[in-house]
Amino acid sequence: MPDAPGRITLWGIEVFIATAEERSITAAARLLGASPSAVSQQLTNLETAVGVTLLNRHARPVTLTPAGEILRRRAQVILNEAEQAKAELATADLSALTRFRLGMIEDFEADLTPHLLTHMAEGLRECRFLLETGASHVLHDQLDARALDVIVAAEMGPPAEWMEVHPLLTERFVVAAPRGALDPGGDLLAQLRAMPMVQYSSRHHMGREIATHLARQDLRLATRFELDSYHAVLALVAGGTGWTILNPLGLLRARRFREGLDVFDLPFAPLGRTLALIARRGILREMPAQVALDLKRLLLAHVITPGEEEFPGLRGHIALA
Repeated sequence: MPDAPGRITLWGIEVFIATAEERSITAAARLLGASPSAVSQQLTNLETAVGVTLLNRHARPVTLTPAGEILRRRAQVILNEAEQAKAELATADLSALTRFRLGMIEDFEADLTPHLLTHMAEGLRECRFLLETGASHVLHDQLDARALDVIVAAEMGPPAEWMEVHPLLTERFVVAAPRGALDPGGDLLAQLRAMPMVQYSSRHHMGREIATHLARQDLRLATRFELDSYHAVLALVAGGTGWTILNPLGLLRARRFREGLDVFDLPFAPLGRTLALIARRGILREMPAQVALDLKRLLLAHVITPGEEEFPGLRGHIALA
């Protein structure tokens, strides 16, 4: 049944919060998976129900009126309580869960995600699965905005109080160089200084971590290329253009360049990261912990063991957390 004008609905509140945070009806529609016209209609219905104007919709960006500011403070409490109630009802019997919004880091797009979704679909037969694949910082933002229920991403500093974190996998970064370009018995760092570095993009969290680590080592390296794709980075390395610092999962994702690469430990202080399953604390009860256990089993079978067989140089650089 369509929402009746004059009534405050949870969907209307959710649309209002999304528009207030995104400061754009079009962006809010994209976030919610709705059309801009549907979002605009929900805002009109909500304003009719409360009897005041909540948003300056013709402003660019959209801004809140004083009344909108008041409602925004109350609206988030309403949604939090509704989510809690909905989760408790659904997870009392997980087979009754009707929607699961998962954010998955790009590293697992092909090797892990299909196995996980197939496994979950067997137990949640009435559930609709929504998958968002992207970089860790994007997934964290989506979880914070309540656009996702669970994410699998790199940990990014101390967790917020509202986060439930289940570590899954740790990996230590390595040097990837053109096959035969470096003498393993020589001064590896000196050899690397003599070659250009192909850098993973500092627009992503991982690229910033690599750049910060190099700065801590007081290393000033010649960099001609800064790219945001594992495949592009390793294509240049395998083609002899330069060398790179990359995570083991990146090497596995671009495994078709394996024959053109040599892999070495970092010739300075080690750098690592942890991937974790992250959800809102207490919302899905035991479900995040169970999904994390399933993911560890799948990681061992489909990522770690075959990865070490393909790249013997990665042994000890990737492990379950």
